[in-house]
Amino acid sequence: MSALLDSLAAGFQGDAARRATLDDALRDGLPGARSEAWKYTTLRSLERRSFVPAPAEVAEIDPQLLADIPSPRLVFVNGRHSPALSQLDGLPAGVTLQPLSAALASGEEAARFLGRRYERSDEVFARFNAALAEEGVLLRVDDGVQAEASPLHLVFIATAAAGDQAWHPRHLIELRRDASLALLEHHLHASDNAHLGNTVAHIHLAQGARLSHARVQEDSSAFTSMLRTDAVLARDAQYHRIDLELGANLSRHELNVRLEGDNARLVANGVLLGNGRRHIDTRLGIEHIARDTTCGLTWRGVATDRSRVVFHGGINIRPGADGTDARLSNKNLLLSANAEIDTQPVLVIDADEVQAAHGATVGQLDANALFYLRSRGLPQAQAQALLSAAFCHEPLAALPEGLRGFLAARLDAALASAGVA
Repeated sequence: MSALLDSLAAGFQGDAARRATLDDALRDGLPGARSEAWKYTTLRSLERRSFVPAPAEVAEIDPQLLADIPSPRLVFVNGRHSPALSQLDGLPAGVTLQPLSAALASGEEAARFLGRRYERSDEVFARFNAALAEEGVLLRVDDGVQAEASPLHLVFIATAAAGDQAWHPRHLIELRRDASLALLEHHLHASDNAHLGNTVAHIHLAQGARLSHARVQEDSSAFTSMLRTDAVLARDAQYHRIDLELGANLSRHELNVRLEGDNARLVANGVLLGNGRRHIDTRLGIEHIARDTTCGLTWRGVATDRSRVVFHGGINIRPGADGTDARLSNKNLLLSANAEIDTQPVLVIDADEVQAAHGATVGQLDANALFYLRSRGLPQAQAQALLSAAFCHEPLAALPEGLRGFLAARLDAALASAGVA
């Protein structure tokens, strides 16, 4: 048994079913180098660490940290819902938003999604979430409700505490038939903390639903972030998503999307920014199950200093998914001799009459482009910064203009802080 698993198990307070899930996870332990899903992300350092459960009381932060985040917003501090910092005025009619703890206290049926279990031994963090989750977000948009005009904000803040803490949020985001929503996640830090956030998110889009979803991860340079997102799209549903991985010491995101209905469409883009000794690992698992489905995946990675960026882009076109159009582009900039980038595009096709393409590159800034800018009088550092910023902005192009402006500003600030732009 590792110190990590021992410490996480010490916070267990669930029922017999959850206890069985926890025991299975403890029996199998952490995945090692022989696990294909974890071969580029070692857990040797993490398994020696210990965490304490986040206490029930909400830690205090400076409210000015939220000055630029309007309502409606739901705020969590160190994994606990903060009613004082949340503002739900302006929540559109037909949109229900509440913390998971409130649903559990009232016995609401929406909390039944906690019963989902994970069987594979390499799903250890999802298993611990299934056993230990007691807080999170429940978000539902009723049939036909249009809530795209301005984004709803989910804010997760980590701040200093006694000891390194761990929390295990579980989210359910459900858009019913022909509903639409714009959603913006903020992951912020109010101190240089070394906590662990272990999150599982379920996203269900019914027929004709549309979700625009942006996530900005700006956790502290000592934070550990484990996230798994499982999304299911019904007929004619559309899911537009972008992830900016700009912080944390160790960050891993598993994004699994099942296009189960005919004509379902997915756009999932992202930027992975590695600097210092940061380790960023993103794994996509896209399954085309129905006919005439579409996915467009544009990911950009940058690694400098002694960081490591890992990307796995998996697309599986199942039998019967004729008419599929699937495209993956993963390009990466390696800006330091001590940095490392590992990219692994995977395309499995078991259907006829499909269009599919994938490509991955790792390289440095184009010498001709640098020469062109230098010849126009730009200093070397400024020329490199301009090219790096343009490279990283490409995944933002698919977003609505208002949301794109906010994300571009956050990305530019992170690039400048990392010395990349």
